[in-house]
Amino acid sequence: MKLSETQLRCLVIVLCAVAAIRVFVFAAAFPFFNNVDEQPHVDLVVKYARGNIPRAIEPFASEAASFFALYRTPEYFVPPSEYGGRYPPPNWLLSPEERQKILSDEVPFWESRENHESGEPPLYYELAGSWFDFGRALGLRGLGLLYWVRFLNVALAAALVWAGYAAARLIFNENKFGPLAVATLIALWPQSSFFSIQGDALSPLLFGISFIALIKLLQQPAPNFAVAICLGLIVAATCLVKTANLPLLLAVALAVALRSVELVRDRNARRGFIIFGAFLVSAAVPLAIWFAWNLNHFGDLTATKSKIEMLGWTAKPFGEWWSHPIFTPVGAKAFWAELIASFWRGEFIWHHERMATWWNDAFYWTATTIALAIAVVSLLARRASEHHRRSLWFALLSFATLVGFLVLLSIRFDFGQCPYPSRAHPYFTSGRLLNAAAVPFFILFAYAIDQIANWTKRQWIKWSLLGLIALLVLGWQLSINARVLSSRYNFFHRPATQ
Repeated sequence: MKLSETQLRCLVIVLCAVAAIRVFVFAAAFPFFNNVDEQPHVDLVVKYARGNIPRAIEPFASEAASFFALYRTPEYFVPPSEYGGRYPPPNWLLSPEERQKILSDEVPFWESRENHESGEPPLYYELAGSWFDFGRALGLRGLGLLYWVRFLNVALAAALVWAGYAAARLIFNENKFGPLAVATLIALWPQSSFFSIQGDALSPLLFGISFIALIKLLQQPAPNFAVAICLGLIVAATCLVKTANLPLLLAVALAVALRSVELVRDRNARRGFIIFGAFLVSAAVPLAIWFAWNLNHFGDLTATKSKIEMLGWTAKPFGEWWSHPIFTPVGAKAFWAELIASFWRGEFIWHHERMATWWNDAFYWTATTIALAIAVVSLLARRASEHHRRSLWFALLSFATLVGFLVLLSIRFDFGQCPYPSRAHPYFTSGRLLNAAAVPFFILFAYAIDQIANWTKRQWIKWSLLGLIALLVLGWQLSINARVLSSRYNFFHRPATQ
């Protein structure tokens, strides 16, 4: 298939629109509040909108508690059989007297509970809080205002498709399959965090932009200082969205350090030192401010100590790490399969059951394993230019760094009575924690498909594989998520006054 530059851009714009429409439909279809800590995230959005930045693990705000009382659905956690086969009507349809009674009963309950996410980094909540205020200025209230915040993800999803395309263009050069494949996979990526209020929808866009900056830094014969500064700032921003993204800073710093060493060897030591220094300072300053805030108010650099204590986790002695079941074939398979399936389709439950089937989960983790293996073999065989190989190796390092971080968290703690992770199943398998590395991951996935075609010398194979994967991913997503469209608690069924 031969595409002109104009045709390729038009197709990518269409894919941006597809991503936006898909995210809008399902963000509107899923009612509030889901099982992936949406209540704590909404509480923080409300607090940041009011300018009330948490200074400790704090109770839920009364405004957020009112949202929880009026707009929650039992459909995530409770099967319909518990209600005689049909869920009760939403609380917002009750009479004013009945609504007031619910508020009087439930708001104090939520105000007495502590929000364990209080110490999370501020960037997403500042953005979503400003969007919340903008919606309120437009006259939105109640449920409509909550969905307005969710719909911020529509723009993030569309921008992510373009970021993936832009990054892939730098790696695949004249090969138009790679950029189109990356844009297609991201446009159809069924990760449920895009249908929720949470920072996991912002992380992949910011790190995708960081990845573009790093590729330019790696490929330019004389790297631009402005690119190094932008790279540092955007990587810092990625870390200021979610604490779990911090390991990516080390991966990027390693790549920049190696590039600087290369410049020194090429007798351009001054530029090498300045490039690394510019990156380091621009990344360190925003993070240092955040660390100082945390140390002053929460007592530790990342504000995670109080959260860990609240959840009942305890650090295990180093010698006990290595008896973890993740180091057995059965445990490693369980961790990898659950993590990768969750990375693809998300973590939502519905009617107290995981929104997944065994066959699509098996496809996700099996296809991912094969694709990553093909990518590694091809890179070791030096089937790409040196510049492009370095970019692809970094893509692999980015994804592997986040996976390794989740392995470290899994083996480091005794999870006590915590339901997830637990002593019985001590694995961090929340795939949304890998979201930041989505652009590098899908570049590797597209690269692997392209290599299959090169090995077989049949170019039609890569287009067929891409089409098949796209149809499977979209088909499973539509069939699994379609049932939420009929929920009486969602955006499509809300009264005009809500």
